[in-house]
Amino acid sequence: MLRNGVLLLAGVAFSLVGVVELLWHLLGEVEATAWVTGYTSPLALAVLAGLVVLPVGFIALVVFLLINGVTMLRREGRSPANLLSLVVGVALLLAPVVFIWLFISDTAVGVSLAVLVFFGLGYLSACFVVILVYAWVYGRAAAKQVPQAIIILGAQIIEGQVPPLLRSRLDKAIGVYRQTVEAGHPAPLMIPSGGQGPDESRPEGEAMAEYLQSQGIPAEDVVAEMQAVNTEQNLKFSVALQQETERTGPAVIVTNNYHALRAALLARRLKLDAEAVGAKTAFYYVPSAFLREYIAVMVGHKILHAVLFAPFLLLAAGIFGLWVLYDT
Repeated sequence: MLRNGVLLLAGVAFSLVGVVELLWHLLGEVEATAWVTGYTSPLALAVLAGLVVLPVGFIALVVFLLINGVTMLRREGRSPANLLSLVVGVALLLAPVVFIWLFISDTAVGVSLAVLVFFGLGYLSACFVVILVYAWVYGRAAAKQVPQAIIILGAQIIEGQVPPLLRSRLDKAIGVYRQTVEAGHPAPLMIPSGGQGPDESRPEGEAMAEYLQSQGIPAEDVVAEMQAVNTEQNLKFSVALQQETERTGPAVIVTNNYHALRAALLARRLKLDAEAVGAKTAFYYVPSAFLREYIAVMVGHKILHAVLFAPFLLLAAGIFGLWVLYDT
């Protein structure tokens, strides 16, 4: 549940405040801080630190996204998905300029839009941090149940073969399979899932099944799903295949760490008895991939976010109305 991400981030934030409070009382009041802020309290120190950290962090994020965007173009090609981190970096770079330009326009429309840009960017940033922290934690969690099936989500294959990104998912699934068997439990059913894309020579599920068997997984423990074209279909079609066998029960969904949270959210919405685990991903690939996941999670909860953002829309509309009323 996304609310767990909010609670997690709140817990981290309050814990940091608690640590600052303890250090403040242990080390005593710092006269330099009192001179700078005019207050001798941990809250003043936290505010001062925030005023320094936030702009520096924003600039660092923009630079990182721009560099990562260039790296993605060089290593992965010029597809729209690979351009995402570069586009977001440029957008963040332009956002303060657009805000200032609108705010100093001294018009009802300009100031109202500036307020909307300010709160819109703040809201999206807060959601991004919540999802980022929650996804980072969830993607490193281990499965809690003994799986009767392991569903491996597909990804694009290259020249009919499994590329490194997809291989990491398959290797993670093999590790879960062997741990289950070595613990004395029945061998789970391996379900590699993925259809054939327009730029693929064969279904992803077929290539994945071939790889699993080449790594020593018995053929009788592998059933390929070869029709799914997205994550939701991966889950639905794979569970349907599992239910056709005798190995019904809890399932583990294996994907990359940046994708594990969204896979778990989908499984919960579909009311599946399944949990997701994440495989390691090349560091340079994570920012662009996570941005896609962030957008997908936001779109998947669009009604909730529309309701939560409605007060800011009303605020901008109120400023516009008061401005026009004052001018007339």
